[in-house]
Amino acid sequence: TADIMALDVKSRAKRYEKLDFLGEGQVNDITSILLSLGHRTEAKDGINRTALREIKLLQELTHPNIIGLLDAFGHKSNISLVFDFMETDLEVIIKDTSLVLTPASIKAYILMTLQGLEYMHNHWILHRDLKPNNLLLDENGVLKLADFGLAKAFGSPNRVYTHQVVTRWYRAPELLFGARMYGVGVDMWAVGCILAELLLRVPFLAGDSDLDQLTKIFEALGTPTEETWPGMSSLPDYVSFKLFPGTPLEHIFSAAGDDLLELLKGLFTFNPCTRATASQALKMKYFSNRPGPTPGPQLPRPNSSTEALKEKENLLIGIKRKRDSIEQGEENIQKYEINVHDSYQCSLNNAQQLCGLKNLHMVCL
Repeated sequence: TADIMALDVKSRAKRYEKLDFLGEGQVNDITSILLSLGHRTEAKDGINRTALREIKLLQELTHPNIIGLLDAFGHKSNISLVFDFMETDLEVIIKDTSLVLTPASIKAYILMTLQGLEYMHNHWILHRDLKPNNLLLDENGVLKLADFGLAKAFGSPNRVYTHQVVTRWYRAPELLFGARMYGVGVDMWAVGCILAELLLRVPFLAGDSDLDQLTKIFEALGTPTEETWPGMSSLPDYVSFKLFPGTPLEHIFSAAGDDLLELLKGLFTFNPCTRATASQALKMKYFSNRPGPTPGPQLPRPNSSTEALKEKENLLIGIKRKRDSIEQGEENIQKYEINVHDSYQCSLNNAQQLCGLKNLHMVCL
């Protein structure tokens, strides 16, 4: 990496060959690239200037469970970040019904998530966008936190932040009520939602709007009061809700033992001041009790057809974004080449119809 950094921008850019569109981040597109000299597959973000903060944060974070920044360089109007290529993400694992998620495997995923998060929080950084597809997995089963587009340093007295962070289904209730001052609790609530999703194999709290999200939270966990959550009614966007009794967690997660229920209750505490921190969660009996976490190499690997479907979906997203940029006059191109694996059995006619681009050229390898 040090040798790469020493090269000028053009030389560094030429070392990478664009292979495929992988998906979208908060402020960027993600593509698969090949490092020419070493034939090492890596992932590159083509992003705007607002990502300078992300670069700064990533340069400060070095941990086995946090994605590593290998290179960063400016080219034309973009800044490109280069990361190690990760085989899949937790969303793919959860959605692949051909895979069995054992209690030991679930424990391994949450353990690695909390270890990375504890390191971040100890360095006064909030992730603010934790969700299954931002938890990446390499070929050895090592989970790494990724997509730091919304990450932010915290800890300054009276520092005000935006509440429009975290994907809605994983957003803590204080954010939904418009809190501008918050801390590690927003990440910990998201971990609770991810743990619940691993157990249920579907999103636990999937609201259609902020109000609907709060309704689903309170229906499931009960409506908090000023006694259980002091200061709740003083939040900027607070609205009064019907007093739902909620459902005991042991009824929702009927197969969970007492140690796992203790962790879930700690993560789903309404008062962010008493919600479990990453360090507190890691000390809970759940992680010391048997079964132990599954070793990385033994964790389930994604079914190839599931991965192919996700790659195809990402490809179509890339095509649509390219079409939109053309329509907005941001780009003037005559041909858009897309490399697609032959297993997709891609149809040029279908793609042209989808995109409205007569001059779309697809190269099937």
